Amino acid sequence: MSAREKAKAQIEEATGKAVKKSAHAVGNEKLAAKGAALQARGKARGLKEKAKDKLS
Repeated sequence: MSAREKAKAQIEEATGKAVKKSAHAVGNEKLAAKGAALQARGKARGLKEKAKDKLS
């Protein structure tokens, strides 16, 4: 996995988690859902890159 793609995935996952938690804290469920989606996308991106490495 390229270090750049791994970093992007980790940043995206962490950002999504932070957005989700802060949105829940203020009661904004729509923004919390967007944060959860961002977190899931980052996690999926990281898993995809790990799978690429195993196949290589």
